[in-house]
Amino acid sequence: MPAEVAAAAQSALAGVTPEAGAPKPDAILVADSVSRHFGGLTAVDVSHLEVQRSSITALIGPNGAGKSTLFNLLTGFDNADTGNWTYEGGSVTNMPSYRLARKGMVRTFQLTKSLSRLTVLDNMRLGATGQKGERMGAAIFPFIWRGQEKAITEQAMALLERFNLAAKSADFAGSLSGGQRKLLEMARALMLKPNLIMLDEPMAGVNPALKQSLLDHIRDIREEGTTVMFVEHDMDMVRDVSDWVVVMAQGKIIAEGSPTSVMGNQAVIDAYLGAHHDRNLTESGEALTQGGSS
Repeated sequence: MPAEVAAAAQSALAGVTPEAGAPKPDAILVADSVSRHFGGLTAVDVSHLEVQRSSITALIGPNGAGKSTLFNLLTGFDNADTGNWTYEGGSVTNMPSYRLARKGMVRTFQLTKSLSRLTVLDNMRLGATGQKGERMGAAIFPFIWRGQEKAITEQAMALLERFNLAAKSADFAGSLSGGQRKLLEMARALMLKPNLIMLDEPMAGVNPALKQSLLDHIRDIREEGTTVMFVEHDMDMVRDVSDWVVVMAQGKIIAEGSPTSVMGNQAVIDAYLGAHHDRNLTESGEALTQGGSS
C-alpha cells in the first residue's frame, strides 16, 4: 500500500504545470507571501509554494539563494517578517519547532545536532515525544513509565538496525563519522513517526560509500508514505531521487518541475551560471564596452 501511495503521488505530479508556484493536487504544505529580511538584504521572498504529499521534493539553487533560510522559517527555527503557511490544512505560521514536531513535521540539519556525549541509543530515545517519565510527578514511580520506555527502546533499536547503526548503539554519538551522524539524525527524526520530513543537505560531508545508503533510506521513507523535502547541491542526487524540483535564486522561487524539465530550464541555467554564460569573451567584452560608453 505505501508504494502505491508514492506511485499515486508521482502520477499526480505528472499532470502539474512546470512553473513557479504551481498548485499541487494534494499539498501537505502550502506557503504564501513568505519573506525574511536581514537589514537591507531580502533573504527570502516566496510568493507561493506547495509541497505534494507522499512525494520527494528537492529544493535547489545557487549559494545564498535562501534555501536554508526558507527551511528555518517553515520549520519554526526562525520567524518570517511576512507571510503565512499551512501544514495538513491548519495554520502553522511562525509556530515553534517543538510544536511542529508534535504535529508530525520534523527536520534535520546540514550540521548534525546529535548530542555527542550521549550514546547513540540515548540520542534516539530523546527523539520520542510524550514520554511519561519526563514529568516530575511520574518520574519517581517506575511502574508508570517503564513499559513505555521499553517500547521506545525497541523502536529505537529497530530504526538503528534499519540504518546499520545497531552495532554503535552503546557508543558515544561523538565517535561516529560524519556520514554516520547523518544517518543517526535521520533515524532520530523517524522516532516521531512524521508525516513530513525536511532534510537540509543530507549529503553534505558524506563519503561516497554512505551516499547510496542515504539515498536508499530517503526512497524507503517516501515508500512508507512520508513526504520528503530536501535541500541539496548534489545534482546527481537530485536527478536520481526526487519526484519534483523547486529552484530558488535571490530569495525567490524561479522554477518548478520534474528533474529533467528543471535541468533544461533557461532561467535555472542562468541562475547557476550567469545570464551571459553562453556568450564568448569577445561578445561579452563588446557588450560591456558598449554599456559603459552609453
